[in-house]
Amino acid sequence: MKNKLLALALLWCSFSVFAQEYFPENSGVKNINNNYTAFTNAKIYVTPTQVIENGTLLIHNGKVVGTGNSVKIPENSVVIDLKGKYIYPSFVDMYTDFGINKPQRQMNRGRSAQYDASREGFYWNDHVMPENKAIEKFSYDANRAKGLVNLGFGTVNSFIPDGIIRGTSILVALNSQGTDGDRILDDNLAQHLSFQKSVTSSQAYPSSVMGAMALIRQMYYDAKWYADGNSKTKDLSLEALNRNKNLPQIFEADSKLYDLRADKIGNEFGINYIIKGGIDEYELIDDIKATKASYILPLDFPDAYDVSNPYLTSKISLMDMKEWNEAPANPAIMAKNGITFALTTADLKKVGDFKENLMKAIQYGLDKTTALEALTTIPAKLLGKTGVVGSLKDGAYANFLITSGEIFEDGTTLYENWVQGNKNILEDMNIVDVRGDYTLNIDGTSYNLSIKGSLDHPKTEITKGDTKIASKMTYADGWINLFYNPEGTKEPEFVRLVADITKEGNISGTGTSVTGEDIKWSATKTAEAKADKNEKKDKPAEILEIEPVTYPNKTFGTAALPKQQDILFKNATVWTSEDAGVLENTDVLVKNGKIAKIGKNLSADGATVIDATGKHLTAGIVDEHSHLAATSINEGGHNSSAEVQMSDVIDPDDPGIYRDLSGGVTTIQILHGSANPIGGQSALIKLKWGEDPDGLLIDNAPKFIKFALGENVKQSNWSGGRFPQSRMGVEQVYVDYFTRAQEYEKKWKTYNSLSSKEKSKTTAPRYDEEMETLVEILNGERFITCHSYVQSEINMLMKVAEKFGFRVNTFTHILEGYKLADKMKEHGVGGSTFSDWWAYKYEVKDAIPYNAAIMSSQGVTVAINSDDAEMSRRLNQEAAKSVKYGGMSQEDAWKMVTINPAKLLHLDNRLGSIKEGKDADLVLWNNNPLSIYAIAEKTMIEGAFYYDYEKMQQEAKAAQEEKSKLINMMLEAKNKGMRTQAPKPKEEKLLDCDSMIYAK
Repeated sequence: MKNKLLALALLWCSFSVFAQEYFPENSGVKNINNNYTAFTNAKIYVTPTQVIENGTLLIHNGKVVGTGNSVKIPENSVVIDLKGKYIYPSFVDMYTDFGINKPQRQMNRGRSAQYDASREGFYWNDHVMPENKAIEKFSYDANRAKGLVNLGFGTVNSFIPDGIIRGTSILVALNSQGTDGDRILDDNLAQHLSFQKSVTSSQAYPSSVMGAMALIRQMYYDAKWYADGNSKTKDLSLEALNRNKNLPQIFEADSKLYDLRADKIGNEFGINYIIKGGIDEYELIDDIKATKASYILPLDFPDAYDVSNPYLTSKISLMDMKEWNEAPANPAIMAKNGITFALTTADLKKVGDFKENLMKAIQYGLDKTTALEALTTIPAKLLGKTGVVGSLKDGAYANFLITSGEIFEDGTTLYENWVQGNKNILEDMNIVDVRGDYTLNIDGTSYNLSIKGSLDHPKTEITKGDTKIASKMTYADGWINLFYNPEGTKEPEFVRLVADITKEGNISGTGTSVTGEDIKWSATKTAEAKADKNEKKDKPAEILEIEPVTYPNKTFGTAALPKQQDILFKNATVWTSEDAGVLENTDVLVKNGKIAKIGKNLSADGATVIDATGKHLTAGIVDEHSHLAATSINEGGHNSSAEVQMSDVIDPDDPGIYRDLSGGVTTIQILHGSANPIGGQSALIKLKWGEDPDGLLIDNAPKFIKFALGENVKQSNWSGGRFPQSRMGVEQVYVDYFTRAQEYEKKWKTYNSLSSKEKSKTTAPRYDEEMETLVEILNGERFITCHSYVQSEINMLMKVAEKFGFRVNTFTHILEGYKLADKMKEHGVGGSTFSDWWAYKYEVKDAIPYNAAIMSSQGVTVAINSDDAEMSRRLNQEAAKSVKYGGMSQEDAWKMVTINPAKLLHLDNRLGSIKEGKDADLVLWNNNPLSIYAIAEKTMIEGAFYYDYEKMQQEAKAAQEEKSKLINMMLEAKNKGMRTQAPKPKEEKLLDCDSMIYAK
């Protein structure tokens, strides 16, 4: 009765706390309950690091008004004794779409893309929606709230998960007894961003992640320009963006490389994003730490694979197996590196898995105090709500948990979760735990009784000797109802036994037999409950051995990046790719990453000596046209994408890098694809396997851009509805854009010539990333590599370039180059071609294998390129084909994959040949490098060996052993009852000019 009265008092208090005082009262006299509630004798975690032993928590009107050992308890207080129990702040999830209906994808409009915005008065791109407000689309979801409350959450940040700029979020208390007026603690809390397009728009741009990054950059430039009063029209999106700039900026990235991409944009514009990461940050932990960003980490760790099918198991990559093994350590590694992060339920298929995965993260090394901070004080701080939620300091909302013990200890029971002073009972903390083993006596007959299962749903087993007796049990409000089927009863007729529970846990009561006679019974506990092996526990199975991280974290990854070495190659056949030609029995000394000396009988001078007798030493192969090591290739949303940067989407984990190294390739140009006449900016990289994206980029590299002609850009093979649709239209695109670029440059020159006073009275031109890039071309600061096939179009682009006062740098593919090689020479353009590809589409029907030799004979600088991940690793053989087709010398053929592409990339002063002072990018072959039998034994970049044939064989064997080890771990995990998932073999996507992939 005492408990019932207490519950009624608290219920009345909770109703009165959140009633609006100015609401009309139609039911008679209005009563306001101003009682306090005091929780005494508890261990109170005011914050994860401020702990009060045997303390008191005092709350009033939904907020904390006192915590400590000597809190004065007002007379009008309900006092709850929590002796032996713990109080913690309720958790805060700062990354949810709670209460927001999932945005509905637009109906398919057919194959024609939408190129213009669908809205007026807003930003020119539909995927930028900073004006969106979660408060306007919010509807409290009581069922979802219950699931979160049961996990310990009291507050969530909720946003609209749609678009690149998603608008502002709201802070919601999970108070099912309140109203939205009570629950919504902040209706304009944080601004959210992502790399994902809106599903509610069919606007084509951006069609790639690099396009999304370019769009965000342009948007920030536009917002500044708009804020300075330069726009003549109203833009509600930019106004909202500028209003929101002082709010926390939360960027959804979801994985390590995208984390770095988000941070890259933030650094460019002085914005410190809070980055919603993934489960793989540990793989690039130094780079993640260097961002100095705060993170939001999900706990969607993968299940072990079911490896019972050998064939399917063979298709699972080592990388995916390692992720299962290593990902649970991600939070711990982040914490050990001093990286601030909050934890979230986001990305979980079932939110109920959160606690189990959290316990797994703790078992994998996450400190419990750090885990608690990541769920309370850190999300509160990141959201600017310290002292409001996430702690039990005076003035904070009365959001707290009552537990039986330390919150992250296995076996601790979460009894109650109070939100804004309202109680949510998860487990009755007054109930006696009856689980255990008993001696059961029913009218003088003894049995063995075992009670297992959960506290509120117990399971029973009654035995007498070897005989198992059917039984079941219910337990509620301190009363037990035990049903059993007496011995000798043929029909399954159950007898009901009823009992009250003593605090000591012993049981005694009465019942009625099948014949109607009264029964007396008792049960005396003989042992506490043992863990049920079939019962799901919060604590995962015993940790298996965690595999070491490699760079990249996959097959052929390295434990540490290779270091520069001083090396002396002795007695090699040296292919210089210079006027010196091929030198027999020659030494090459490498010091400090450079080619120091070339000659005979050189002194080692402290360098490691490699006997190269009978072997061939060449410069590293240079691939002028590659699509390796990129997450996406084409931004085809507009007919010009000059603003996008391939350097934004470098993928250092691409296995093609390692394969290229095995074929002697050391440098590549990552080109944009051929979806549009004006493509994106190139990235020039060295294949330093294991480096991060920035580590691959060549310092101070010349600037390049991809243009394209022909079938692809006029969309011959699909109906996109985008201009141009003909080869004539392609020319007009170039004329239009370069004319606009000239006008753009003229505007800025005029504006910059004004005095400060004159500028203050003049509207500044809008900064345009696309036009800036085209101006660089006009001024000879950026060079064009143009995808080309047909003679007429090749002529056309050279004439357009000459009209605007610049020249085309390289025609790539150029399969009809032999028809106009003299004009190419006159224009000053090089050719980067295939050796013998033809007939793969209509516009290459005139291709011939003599193309390279003919162009070269006319004085054109000619390179052999790949445009293909498989061909790239055998460019040495591709070069050799021109010895047969055209009679080129071996030396000239070799130059087409070394010094010639280096010249086309304006890197010939640094690489492409063996010359003193150049970068030590070298390959040691066991045979003539043009031979199909040649093997690249060692591939060096700047004095460091990034590939070694013998080491590769050892690594392949080690990878298979590691895979076998992980398979055994997965079998062990399955045998221990851990969840498994079916193998999902992934096909490797090899990208080329035509590849259209958003890759997010």
